[in-house]
Amino acid sequence: MHALTYHGSYDVRVDTVPDPILQEPDDVVLKITATAICGSDLHLYRGKMPELKDGDILGHEFMGVVVDAGSEVTVLQKGDRVVVPFVIACGECFFCEKQLFSACETTNPDRGAIMNKKNVRSGAALFGYTHLYGGVPGGQAEYVRVPKANVGPIKVPQTLADEQVLFLSDILPTGYQAVLNAGIGPGSSVAIFGAGPVGLMAAACARMLGAEKIFMIDHHPYRLEFARETYGIFPINFDEVDPAEVIIDNTSFRGVDAAIDAIGFEAKGSALETVMTNLKLEGSSGVALRQCIAAVRRGGTVSVPGVYAGFIHGFLFGDAFEKGLIFKMGQTHVQRFLPELLDHIESGKLHPDAIISHRMPLAQAAAAYKIFDKKEDDCRKVVLTP
Repeated sequence: MHALTYHGSYDVRVDTVPDPILQEPDDVVLKITATAICGSDLHLYRGKMPELKDGDILGHEFMGVVVDAGSEVTVLQKGDRVVVPFVIACGECFFCEKQLFSACETTNPDRGAIMNKKNVRSGAALFGYTHLYGGVPGGQAEYVRVPKANVGPIKVPQTLADEQVLFLSDILPTGYQAVLNAGIGPGSSVAIFGAGPVGLMAAACARMLGAEKIFMIDHHPYRLEFARETYGIFPINFDEVDPAEVIIDNTSFRGVDAAIDAIGFEAKGSALETVMTNLKLEGSSGVALRQCIAAVRRGGTVSVPGVYAGFIHGFLFGDAFEKGLIFKMGQTHVQRFLPELLDHIESGKLHPDAIISHRMPLAQAAAAYKIFDKKEDDCRKVVLTP
């Protein structure tokens, strides 16, 4: 089959690789019908994540049709059309029973990106996201093996097109969890840092849940304008103004109820932070988190769906303490939210496909990564089809 494979920083290629086969009795094999490039895939593309090997198959947003199923698969059969969560969870361990699926302690033999060595169990394996997270081949391919198929994939009705449901695999539940973690409800105010796919999904979900005022912070005018037109956000370009100052000035000088950091560790930091990161003296830029802390009112919440790894200087923990802030963060417990989000799509409350700007064949995946990375041609989201 053909699949998008990693060969070093900014070097991905569509190669011919062996077809996946069933390895465990609760596996299925899917024929991919649609897959997407996620913003967190760009961390891999740029060589910012360790434990990637030449030939690794990337991609964790995908859907398709079941073409083979193991003997212990009970909820799916050949021919079923499914969307697959990027998190691989067993459904039976201590954490899965608490619906903390991204903390599943059985699917990943590694430790994830945790630096503290104090006997911390691993979290869940992820599709196509380095050997820190299990080294499981991803879905930017013609076929993919899906482990733990009784727990992850959700069947989707034929009445919905692939593009309407594809983002159930990651960015829609990630944006939704971020908004729930932020405590957004009718009348709330929220600042969303990052107008990429997750930030846009967070804006859609915040609007659906009744947020009254949504600030969105980015420095790409085309992304801010799309968000303004589509979700009615208050746009802020951080290259032109200090976002926290603008937010405070427009919230009775208190700040927003919650801030969502949908950027993560590659936020555009200071010159010093850039040097420290390049020298491996710092794992992540803390600029987005500092802005979140500054923009949130006392007693508010900072929700972090953006990926972070390593340590951060200049976190301003004292400010967070003084303001009595709540922090909620982490990988998404995708399986927990799929049924309700599918209902919202079917009822017309959510239209995640609205953010798609580019549709390209899998054969052009390398070019698609470049376009998405460089924000060329006003690129918001790329969907690939084998």
